[in-house]
Amino acid sequence: MNHPVRRRPALVTALALACSVALTSCTAGPATGPGRASASPATADPASRPDLKAFYGQRLRWTDCDTEGYVCARLTVPRDYDDPGNGKTFVLPVARAEAGKPDRRIGSLVYNPGGPGAAGVQSLEEGMDEAFGRAARDRFDIVTFDPRGVGASVPALTCTASEDEAEEEEEEEAEPPVSEGVAPLHPRTEEERTAAAEGARAATEDCERHSGGLLRHVGTQDAARDLDVLRAALGERELTYLGWSYGTSLGTAYAELFPRRVRAMVLDGAIDPSLDWSQRVLSQSAGFRRSVDDYADHCAEIAGDSCPADSPDAVRALIEGLYTRAERAPLPVSEDSSYAEYGGMDATAVLDAVSMAMYTPEDQWEPLSRALAAADAGDATELGALDEEEPAPAEEDPAPEETDEVTEEDSGDEGSGATEDLTHDDNEGAALTAVNCLDVPHPRDLDAYWDALPRAEKAAGVYGTAGVTAELTCRGWPSGGRTPHRVDADGVVPVLVVGTTGDPSTPYEEAVSLADQFPGGMLLTYEGMGHTAYGRGGACVTEKVDAYLVGLKPVRPGATC
Repeated sequence: MNHPVRRRPALVTALALACSVALTSCTAGPATGPGRASASPATADPASRPDLKAFYGQRLRWTDCDTEGYVCARLTVPRDYDDPGNGKTFVLPVARAEAGKPDRRIGSLVYNPGGPGAAGVQSLEEGMDEAFGRAARDRFDIVTFDPRGVGASVPALTCTASEDEAEEEEEEEAEPPVSEGVAPLHPRTEEERTAAAEGARAATEDCERHSGGLLRHVGTQDAARDLDVLRAALGERELTYLGWSYGTSLGTAYAELFPRRVRAMVLDGAIDPSLDWSQRVLSQSAGFRRSVDDYADHCAEIAGDSCPADSPDAVRALIEGLYTRAERAPLPVSEDSSYAEYGGMDATAVLDAVSMAMYTPEDQWEPLSRALAAADAGDATELGALDEEEPAPAEEDPAPEETDEVTEEDSGDEGSGATEDLTHDDNEGAALTAVNCLDVPHPRDLDAYWDALPRAEKAAGVYGTAGVTAELTCRGWPSGGRTPHRVDADGVVPVLVVGTTGDPSTPYEEAVSLADQFPGGMLLTYEGMGHTAYGRGGACVTEKVDAYLVGLKPVRPGATC
């Protein structure tokens, strides 16, 4: 499925968001604007229920974030939109970079950096606003939030035991641990498949044990409804939104739920909602395989003397050789490597490191090249370090007392000028699994996964078979309410979809499909490599996207950068 956001110098890339006026009226009505599509007969507004009025009437209380130049707040949303008065909530961190020209401010531009599982507030404090063009930064407050269960959300997802819980679980272990043998990228034998299925089952049970009460409530449908509560709390009649990677799924869901409340929407690195679980695996796996081929073909021109072999075929052979060696035994690493406790890097870890380096070739291909050469020479430490990031220090942030009412404290209206502390444990992996598994139905029958392996191997080699095996975790997951479908967003303004021809994680074909599914949808093509385009695709992409966001200027059919 989708990978987490990738980091770029001075900011975070996607793979991966004045005190506001309280809005007690939840319906935007039949407003029209430049380029707005004609609406179908009105249906009941999903936000019009009286039992949601308290959530929609919140005021955000802005205080300084930990990072200078940004302000932070908290937003309370119901945990269960089917029963919003049950007293259970999520409290979501929100952050804002104020418009550069406040006298010409249009409003708020909300973004999601990707994932699923990326913490929007952390991304903004690390400089994500720099990914936006100057025109957008001047005219909009750049706003983001941590989605429900993610980052510093209270409560937050976890699939890992605390130290005390881990000790207790070891003492009470009721069954033998799952085999720790080396896992192949393509499980072929009965023994290999049994081990893969058991490992996935254990991972699912870990998440159920530590976050069982949250797992049914962290899907994209609920996050899209949270996004509308945020829109109201920001004092915006309509939403201006930009989503990278997974953020395109969130934007699509919002457009389907609230089509008449969209002012402008950019979806960069598109995910096609009409694909089922196996089609998604094949699409993304083929994208990564093509990108690794691109790396082999262009290694010399981008990485120069760092390229680990002297021809594209030799680069491919080196990478495939590392996979084969790591399937036999983990590749050696130094004692201070995070992989040391596992005895080194197994084949899945090596494939992940190579795949993740495809996101930003301009930043990652040179260090990948050096790491591959070192791994081939017998030391995979540098390869294992490519994707290591230092998490923010965690501090306890207890959940607010559960109540039927949204209090001033819940909504961040504490009345103090204290700096917001939104540090958190890194739960990106847990959220990535939880959202992907809930959003897309998966078969319960193991044979469905084994039957998909030959198709995956034909389409994408080990990238495909490893992708199918990774989906086994979703086999025992709670079922969400959504099924694969074409976009249903009658009445929405023309949405701008941006697609990169060499995107590894969200292949270009999905951008073409998504643009076609939106009524009046527009496609901007970026001819290049890497994941997403806005913020890294040059002035052409920036100018066209900003012209749409600021002035609602449409992108012409066939537009290419």
